[in-house]
Amino acid sequence: MTKDGAGTDQIPGLDDLPRTSPKKPEKPGKARKKGARRPADELPVARVAVDMSLPHLDRPFDYQVPAELSDGVVPGCRVRVRFAGQLVDGFVLERVAESDHAGKLLFLERVTSSERVLTPEVAALVREVADRYAGTFADVLRLAVPPRHARVEAEPAAVVDGAELSGDGGPGVWGEYPAGASFLSALADGRAPRAVWTALPGPGWTEAIARAVAVTLRAGRGALVVVADGRDAARVDAALKTELGEGLHVVLTAELGPAERYRRWLALLRGTARAVVGTRAAMFAPVADLGLVVLWDDGDDVHAEPHAPYPHARDVLALRAHRAGAAAIIGGFSRTTDATQLVESGWAHALAADRAQIRAVMPRVRYVGEDGQLARDAAARSARLPNLAFEAARRALEEGPVLVQVPRRGYVPAVACARCRTPAQCVACQGPLSLPSSHAAPYCRWCGRIAGDWKCPECGFVHLRALVVGAKRTAEELGRAFPGVPVRTSGGDAVLERVGSERALVVATPGAEPPAEDGYCAALLLDGWVLLGRPHLRAGEETLRRWMNAASLVRPQGPVVVAADGSLPVVQALVRWDPVTFAERELAERREVGFPPAARMASLTASPGAVRELLADVRLPEGAEVLGPVPVPSGPGADAQEKERALVRVPRDGGHALARALKEAQGVRSARKATETVRVQIDPLELI
Repeated sequence: MTKDGAGTDQIPGLDDLPRTSPKKPEKPGKARKKGARRPADELPVARVAVDMSLPHLDRPFDYQVPAELSDGVVPGCRVRVRFAGQLVDGFVLERVAESDHAGKLLFLERVTSSERVLTPEVAALVREVADRYAGTFADVLRLAVPPRHARVEAEPAAVVDGAELSGDGGPGVWGEYPAGASFLSALADGRAPRAVWTALPGPGWTEAIARAVAVTLRAGRGALVVVADGRDAARVDAALKTELGEGLHVVLTAELGPAERYRRWLALLRGTARAVVGTRAAMFAPVADLGLVVLWDDGDDVHAEPHAPYPHARDVLALRAHRAGAAAIIGGFSRTTDATQLVESGWAHALAADRAQIRAVMPRVRYVGEDGQLARDAAARSARLPNLAFEAARRALEEGPVLVQVPRRGYVPAVACARCRTPAQCVACQGPLSLPSSHAAPYCRWCGRIAGDWKCPECGFVHLRALVVGAKRTAEELGRAFPGVPVRTSGGDAVLERVGSERALVVATPGAEPPAEDGYCAALLLDGWVLLGRPHLRAGEETLRRWMNAASLVRPQGPVVVAADGSLPVVQALVRWDPVTFAERELAERREVGFPPAARMASLTASPGAVRELLADVRLPEGAEVLGPVPVPSGPGADAQEKERALVRVPRDGGHALARALKEAQGVRSARKATETVRVQIDPLELI
C-alpha cells in the first residue's frame, strides 16, 4: 500500500489544476464590509463550458448573468446560451466579478436547471481526462453527466436515516491475503492505500470488495466500484446488501433505462447514497468525499470507452483516486501489464495470497499434448475433444455440472473451401461467410447476404469446411458425445445467470460463463489456438485472463483441461496459476520493443490526405517516433473511402506532451474548418 501522495510523478498533469475549498457562507443579517468579496450568486459574470466539441474552442466562455436569472445561476447548473448564432447547452463552471474578454458579453438565455449536476471534483477530472487523451472537455462531459430528466429531478430527495452499517467490521476474506488486514486498517484510518489485487479463485471476490467498501463508509467516506457488465454488478450489489444493508449504495448500469439511472445518479449527487457499483460510465459518478475506487477485471476490453476521446476506466479511476486522495483497488483473477506497470512505478503495491494458499484453492490444470497423454491418444493434438478432456468431463458429470468454454459464439462462424482451404468470402462485400445451423445456407456476417451458390474463387470447389466452431455447434457435438446429459449454452443475447448443482454441460463463450451454486466439477477450455492465434498485441495476456476467469469457477482442486500447446508461457502460467510472473515477463518484453504500457502511443486514423496533414501540422515532443502510415483494412459497413493509420510513439514520460501536441494540431485543423476529422486514440487497445 502506498502512502498518501505517493507516485504523483506517474500521472503527469495532476498538479496543475487548482484545488479549491468551499467558501464559508456569510451569516444572515450581516452587512458586507466595503471591499469584501461578494457571494457567488451576486457576481455578474458566469463562466460556461459550452457543449461544443471543436478542438480550437475547447475553453470556457464568459456570459453576462441577467438579474432575473441570478438566483438560479449556480456553479454546476445547466444553462442555455447563444453561441455562434445558435442556442446550445452549457454548464456553469463558476461565477466571477469581471471578465477578461475585452468586448461585449452576451447574456445567458435561460437556466435549464439549477441542480448542481457538475461538481468541482468531477469538472476537474473531466478537464484532466480530456487533456490526457487529446480530447475536448465537451466530449468527456457527455460521458460524465447523464442527460437530464425533469420529472425525476423534481422528485423529492430521499431522507438519509443515518442507520448504522451492518457487518462485523473484521477482515473477512481479506484475512486470506498477508497484506489484506493492513490494507483494511489503512482504509479504516482514512488513509489512501493503493493496491493491485490478484484475487484467489472462487466467488470470494465480491465479498472482499463489499468488505472494503463497508470499511470505507465506516470511516466516513464514499466508495465507487466499476465492473465489466451488469451480471458482475448484480453480484457485487448482492454482496453490498449483505455487508451494508439497504439504502446506502446504488447500482448504475445501462439496463436500468435513462429515468431510473438518472434517479440513482441524483441520489449520489445529493448524498442520499454513499457508494455506487456500476459499469464503465460509473467511473464519473458524483460520489461525495470519495475514499475508495475499485476496478474489477481491468483487462476486460469493455472498460475502454468506445466514444471520443476513448478513455479507459483504469486511467480515469487512477486519476480520480490521486485527485481525491482516495484509496484504489485494481483487481482480477489475472494480472494485466498495465496494472504491473503501476506496481513497478511505485504508484500501487501488489496484494496477493501466498503460494500455499493459492495451491489449496486453485484447480488442477492439465493441457492436451503432454507425452504420456499422447502415447495413449495419438490424435489428441488435433482432436477438438481429446480423450483426456472427454474422460475428465465424464467423471465430473457424476458429481455435478461441467463448464465448456469456446472462443466463438454461433454455429460455425468461419468457413473455408473444403479442398484448398481458402477462406470463404461474400461476393458482394468481401465479408466472411458463416453457417447459422447444420441445415442452413452460408450467409455473410457483414451484409447478411445469403450465399447459397458460393463457389471457391481459387479452385471452383463448392463444398465448405469449418475453420472455427462456435458455441451452438459445440453444444450439438457434446449432446451426441454425452447422451442423456442436458446441454445448456450461454453467450450472445442468451446469457445464463446461474447454474444449479445438477449434472449438466454448460457451453459458454468468454465472459458469459455463469457461476454454479457449488462451483463446477470440471472445466474444458477448447480451441485455445483461436485465442492465441489472434494478431493482437495483448493476445497472450487476454487469453490467460479468459482462461483464469473460467477456471476460477471450478471447485478447489477440480480438473481443468486446456486445449493448447503446453510449451507456451501462457499455458504454463495457467498450470502454475501464476499470472503475476507472466505479466512481469510480458511487460519486460514490451519494454524492450517499445510497446505500451512501457511506452505511450497514439493512433491517427483517417483518409491518407488528412493523416498526412495532421502529421505535418503537429509539433511532436522530443523523442517521438512516427510509424506508418499504413492502409487500414475495411470492416463491416465501412465506407468506400480509403483510410490509413499512423502510430506515434514516445517514451512513457512523454505521454502528456504527445497528447497536448496532437490536440493543438487538431485545433489548427478545426480552425481551418477541415472537412474531415482525424480519429486520435491515445494508447488504444488494438495496435496490431
